[in-house]
Amino acid sequence: MSTDVVTQLTMDFPELANLSRQDLEDILNDPNYFQAVFHSLPRVKAMYDAQAELGNANESIANNNLALQEKLYRLRSETQDVFNEAKSLEAKWKDLEKEQHDVYQRFTPQFLLMRLRHSLTAQDDASERLATAFIQHQSLGFPESQSGVATPSGKETDNFIKQFKEARKIYHKRVICISLESSLTSRTHLHIVRVDPCIIHIYSLVRIDLM
Repeated sequence: MSTDVVTQLTMDFPELANLSRQDLEDILNDPNYFQAVFHSLPRVKAMYDAQAELGNANESIANNNLALQEKLYRLRSETQDVFNEAKSLEAKWKDLEKEQHDVYQRFTPQFLLMRLRHSLTAQDDASERLATAFIQHQSLGFPESQSGVATPSGKETDNFIKQFKEARKIYHKRVICISLESSLTSRTHLHIVRVDPCIIHIYSLVRIDLM
């Protein structure tokens, strides 16, 4: 039995093959002796050497990290500043996007067509006021003819005709533009928020101040 134990022990730890049975018993009974023999084993020395090497490597890494600590803290602070700025710009972008949307709403085909219809009514009223003013001025301020009817001078009549024709020309241009744009919108079903080139052309014709 003991021979088997010794044989197994010497197989696992050939360094102990030269020790006597008494020495082995002393190793088991004396902790100091055990420690001395244990630390003299080559595999244990190799383990401690590897452990020391790992410890030195870890210490080197720790020292390197400490050297980089200030730089890393600075980079973290700069990153936080950039992040905060990005969040601020994101909030501003949302405000600008809303503002842009509100501005674009003023240039949608539907809105511009509504403005054109309003300007059509205003132009019709303006031409009617021009004609009414001419008639009222004729009845109050012009000399009477042989028939007893007040007649304006030729120059005043020519000026009125010129102004009235120009006013009605603008009116009929707007009528045509509304008809064309209504037909185009009904065919294409434009729902995109953008400035329609046709509408821009219409406003350039009728001289409407978009602002």
